[in-house]
Amino acid sequence: MAGGEADVGAEAELRVRRDELIRLEERAMRELESSSAGLREAERRAEALDRREEELKAAESVLQQTLAARMAELERLAGLSREQAEATLLEAVSRDAEHQAGLIIKRTEDEARLEADRRARGILAVATQRLASSQSTESNTQTVQLPNEEMKGRIIGKEGRNIRSLQSLTGVDIIIDETPESVVLSSFDPVRREVARIALEKLIDDGRIHPAACEAAYLEAEGEVGDVMVAAAEAALLETRVTGVHPEVVRLLGRLRFRTSYGQNVLAHSVECSHLAAMMAGEMGASVEVSRRAALLHDIGKAVSHEVEGTHAAVGGRLARRYDEIDEVSHAIEAHHNEVEVRTVEAVIVQAADALSGARPGARGDSLEQYVRRLGDLEEIALRQPGVNKVYAMQAGREIRVMVDPGKVDDHAVAVLSHEIASAIEREMEYPGQVKITVIRELRSTRVAH
Repeated sequence: MAGGEADVGAEAELRVRRDELIRLEERAMRELESSSAGLREAERRAEALDRREEELKAAESVLQQTLAARMAELERLAGLSREQAEATLLEAVSRDAEHQAGLIIKRTEDEARLEADRRARGILAVATQRLASSQSTESNTQTVQLPNEEMKGRIIGKEGRNIRSLQSLTGVDIIIDETPESVVLSSFDPVRREVARIALEKLIDDGRIHPAACEAAYLEAEGEVGDVMVAAAEAALLETRVTGVHPEVVRLLGRLRFRTSYGQNVLAHSVECSHLAAMMAGEMGASVEVSRRAALLHDIGKAVSHEVEGTHAAVGGRLARRYDEIDEVSHAIEAHHNEVEVRTVEAVIVQAADALSGARPGARGDSLEQYVRRLGDLEEIALRQPGVNKVYAMQAGREIRVMVDPGKVDDHAVAVLSHEIASAIEREMEYPGQVKITVIRELRSTRVAH
């Protein structure tokens, strides 16, 4: 009984082991088949790569042949061998290198020029910051206050004889309108206007107004204005610390007290120039005394320019030499508008002081009509030049920007064009300060991709 049970158990164990062996054998067969398939795929890809490599070698061979053929054709068409082409290329590269070197040199020069301009502006800034001057308030009219409305009738006189006498003596228009208790004196000559004001005030204070009294008041006022001019000149000399001036030069300098240029008082302008020139000369190491003296007297020719032929700069230079001013001072006076070649640093300083005093905001005034006319003239002069497309006057007429046609004006012609415009403006126009001309050449290329 026991033996039979043992046989049954052994058979069952054998069946289990046989089944396990069968499963292992099946798994091994599946893995073998999978490996065989992978090997076949690898062999297929290797064959494909070999074919691709052979195709690439064939294509490379064709490419080399084509390149050689094209190189031969290129040499035939160009008429140059490969060595000659290389030499030409090296020459072109050399020229380009020289051009680049030229550009570097130009950039260095421009940077040096900008640095010089910066330092010059610094000197001007130091001088202007140290000087505080009043704004221009001159006009062509002056108002005289009356004690009452009755005085208007007395000024007019019987059948207008008093006002006619005053206007004939003084050369000034006396305007009597509905403005209460005031009359207006109008004249472009400030000396006449001042004489008329003093004469009229004397008549008003006296109360007796008739042609004989008008003549007496006029003569007395004329003498007082002469004294005022001398006093103004002496005050200017004292303020600027200029000594040893000839008495006739003092008299001429005083006449500038009642002269104006674009609304700026000429004597005040001269005093301001003297201060500016002295400070700039001190900053630059030039002669302070020569710069101060020449700047104070630089417009002395305006006191007699209507009596003597020549520009006020040339006349001023001759006057300075006549009254024993040293040559450096006389030269700076006659050269302050570049009418003669500048020879000294002090003459350049006087030019800069004159331009700076006239160009500062508020120093000079123009009527709207004069202002618009000057802008139009600036643009018209620039538009006359060949190749100019557009012109814009900017900075109140102190700068114009010129747009040129890049097809007609090349880079080299731009500098020539700006010089020609500047020369034309200097010849044809009168203006305070200076005008900057900027020529712009802009090349644009536009295409549309479809």
